[in-house]
Amino acid sequence: MFSTSRPSRRHLLVGGAVGALALAATAVMPTTDAMAATGCAVTYTTNSWQGGFTANVTVKNLGDPVSNWTLGFSFPDGGQRVVQGWSATWQQSGAAVTARSLDYNGALGTGASTTVGFNGSWTGSNPNPTAFTLNGTVCTGGTSTPPPTTPPPTTPPPTTPPPPTGTTPVAINGQLRVCGVNLCNQYGRPIQLRGMSTHGLQWFANCYTDTSLNALADDWQADLLRIAMYVQEQGYETNPAAFTNQVNTLVDKAEARGMYALIDFHTLTPGDPTYNLDRAKTFFATVSARNAAKKNVIYEITNEPNGVSWSTIRNYAEQVIPVIRANDPDAVIIVGTRGWSSLGVSDGGNSDEIVNNPVRAENIMYTFHFYAASHKDNYRNEVQRAAARLPLFVTEFGTVTYTGDGAVDTASSNAWLDLLDRLKISYANWTFSDAPEGSAALRPGTCAAGNFTGTSVLTESGAYLRNRIRTPDNFPTS
Repeated sequence: MFSTSRPSRRHLLVGGAVGALALAATAVMPTTDAMAATGCAVTYTTNSWQGGFTANVTVKNLGDPVSNWTLGFSFPDGGQRVVQGWSATWQQSGAAVTARSLDYNGALGTGASTTVGFNGSWTGSNPNPTAFTLNGTVCTGGTSTPPPTTPPPTTPPPTTPPPPTGTTPVAINGQLRVCGVNLCNQYGRPIQLRGMSTHGLQWFANCYTDTSLNALADDWQADLLRIAMYVQEQGYETNPAAFTNQVNTLVDKAEARGMYALIDFHTLTPGDPTYNLDRAKTFFATVSARNAAKKNVIYEITNEPNGVSWSTIRNYAEQVIPVIRANDPDAVIIVGTRGWSSLGVSDGGNSDEIVNNPVRAENIMYTFHFYAASHKDNYRNEVQRAAARLPLFVTEFGTVTYTGDGAVDTASSNAWLDLLDRLKISYANWTFSDAPEGSAALRPGTCAAGNFTGTSVLTESGAYLRNRIRTPDNFPTS
């Protein structure tokens, strides 16, 4: 793959098929040890959009310590449903909802609190619950809305966000979400993001400076920076704290320039994502807690799984996604797919396995990668077929061969990007670096010299991508 000092080539998609991941059930503490809570308080907050909402529920135990707990409440409107929850086991029967503690948050001492949440759907109206119980005891110590003496007023449907006050991609589009098979902005309109991926941060840190990111945001007019944090190959596993800080710094720099930041947990060798499961949980728990309030963050939880089944990838995702959702319930999460994220084509398969066995989580997309000189009509045909059924995001592609080297295949690159533009599939190109390979956008020595603006510093691939990316975006706001 890469040399032990400095990478000379990129070799992805040697063969592969896409996968869809699923949220695995989390073990729940038995309820037989539950004690009645002698007092409790609940705060219930929501963020709503047309037809959907995210709820965060903080419960505080004001009574005797409990070893595990069950929170109960009822929706005031019959059209509200819990779709996907986190940090508890959620059940709904009619309007009645219960959330049971998990093994790690069941113990609540006197004065202790915990926060759980869920994504929901609604029809008609979406008023907040006003009465909660903890282990059967009514919580009277405080709720988000005092118990009313008259029927609660009906909450009107959420209004359209106000017009954007800035001109950057983040200022216009705000918090993104998945709607149907599309990536949608704060106005619920499908959009396409276009940008660049870093190379390995361990090798090319000097390529990602204020000067280079200014050029990417202003000269290239890019919408997106993919932050490729390798886990192996002298990456995260060698110094988790330093690499986490490096990622967070680049998230901040992208935010300051109005670009979206795609945090890529860049796994490639070994190809089994579960090899890095504990590292992934630690990393994503940290970065999602730190960046939860930001609107520009997208999470890519595994880069290119290979040599494993879709069910293995799906199981991995089902364990990592709740870690992110516990801190950041709104962010879009992207799931890598089988066979170097190729929707199955590199393994002689297709996207049916994902459609038939999708990840059981909301607000997620599936990864597709290609290298234009190696992957042509049969790959494009499958992307077009899959895009009608699955939300896709091309988090990495090259204009050259799958090795990351060779000449630019302009005809195939045009065919690919024309297809992605037509389908509104977002993409990040490999790579915004000066690596000595055909896929690099910058000429060797550019990052050390520190000048990133204009075409003189660009390779053939870089000049091609700059011309494609800097054409006007179409970000509808109504």
